Amino acid sequence: MSAPEIIPGLSRIAPRYDALLCDVWGVIHNGREAFPGVVDCLRAFRRQGVVLLLSNAPRPSGPIRAQLASLGVPPDAFDTIVTSGDLTRSLLAEKSAGRAFKLHHVGPDRDLPLFEGLAVERVPLTEAEAIVCTGPFDDTKEGPDDYRSYWSAALARRLPFYCANPDLVVQRGDDLIYCAGALAQSYEAQGGEVVYLGKPHLPVYDFVAARLAEVAGRTIPPAKWLAIGDGLKTDILGATRAGIDALLITGGIHETELSAPAGAPDLAKIEAAFAAQSLKAVAATRRLVW
Repeated sequence: MSAPEIIPGLSRIAPRYDALLCDVWGVIHNGREAFPGVVDCLRAFRRQGVVLLLSNAPRPSGPIRAQLASLGVPPDAFDTIVTSGDLTRSLLAEKSAGRAFKLHHVGPDRDLPLFEGLAVERVPLTEAEAIVCTGPFDDTKEGPDDYRSYWSAALARRLPFYCANPDLVVQRGDDLIYCAGALAQSYEAQGGEVVYLGKPHLPVYDFVAARLAEVAGRTIPPAKWLAIGDGLKTDILGATRAGIDALLITGGIHETELSAPAGAPDLAKIEAAFAAQSLKAVAATRRLVW
C-alpha cells in the first residue's frame, strides 16, 4: 500500500478528478466559522467539476445550506449537499408509507426539521416502534455513558435504533462533542440493533452516485471521485470501503494525533494510523486550500 502524498493544496491532485465528496464539519468549518481559503478552494474546483458536500449531519440539506451561509460559505462554493438526514428521511418515508410511524427521537430540538412533512409520530420510548437518534439531548455535557440506563426499555423490546449521524465526535471551536454515532455504538454494545445512515456505511455512496448524475447530467464513475475528510472512522474508512480515492485533512478531529509539533501533517503518524485501521488515502494536507 503506497503512502499518501503530503500536498500543499488541492490543486496538486485536482486534475485527476471530476467530483469532490467533501465533508463539512472539520474540513469546511469548525462549527463557528469557515476555515481560511476553503471557499476559494471549492470555487476553484467547481471550474472543472462538481462539488458535493457529504455530511453526516442529522438534518436535511436545506438547513445545512442556511448554516453554511451563516458561517461564511456562500452557495456558489458547492453544487449540492447530501446529508445523513436526507438518508434518514428516505428511510422514514418508507416506514411510514400508508400509516403514521411511531418513533422516539433522541436529540436536540434543532434537529426537528428532520421530521417535517413526514407521516411520523414522535412518542415516548415505551410506545415507539424505533429510536431515531440525532445526538445527545444536550451535546454540551452529555455522552454515551449518560444513556446506558436510558436504553434499558428499548433493549428489552428489541427496538431498532436508526442512527442519523454516524459521527462519533465533531469539533466545535476547540472542543470535541459527542454525536449520535457514539450513542449508537453504546446501544449496539448492549445487544441492540443499529442502522447507520451515513459515512462510512456503503449505502450513502449509492445515494451520492444518483445525486452526482442528477447535478452533472451524466454518470461520473467513482474512479473520478475524490472524498475529502478529517474523520478516520467515517470519511476515510468510508472511502476505503467504497474504493474511492481520499484526501485526509489532518487539521480536524485528529490534529493532535496526526500532526507534527508545528501543525503540519506527520507522515509517519498517518501511516501508523492507516496501518492499524486498514485505511488508505492518496494524499494528506492540514487544511483544504487550493
